[in-house]
Amino acid sequence: MDEQGTSQTVELRISYRYATQHPWVVQAIKGFLSAYFMEYPGFRVQRYLEELESGTHLWICEVPANMKFLRLLRRLKEDIPPCVAQQIITDPAARPRYLIDCAE
Repeated sequence: MDEQGTSQTVELRISYRYATQHPWVVQAIKGFLSAYFMEYPGFRVQRYLEELESGTHLWICEVPANMKFLRLLRRLKEDIPPCVAQQIITDPAARPRYLIDCAE
């Protein structure tokens, strides 16, 4: 069954600053996203990488069109140290990007 068009790709990033202040968070997010896949089978992590130049951790996720990614972020924020999650505004045609960083 081809589900093309029923999902979107979303980027979730963790800033270098947040990752160094809370080193265990990267593993916690990996576990959270794996558990989220079990809850919502249409959700999956396509790729994880660490950008060496910026130190940013990046998850590229496939999200069903009817799933609200902000709901996932709210639930995630309950499991990790205080943070700010914000959408990175880029080209409107580009995939949505969210950044988790230290609360000021």
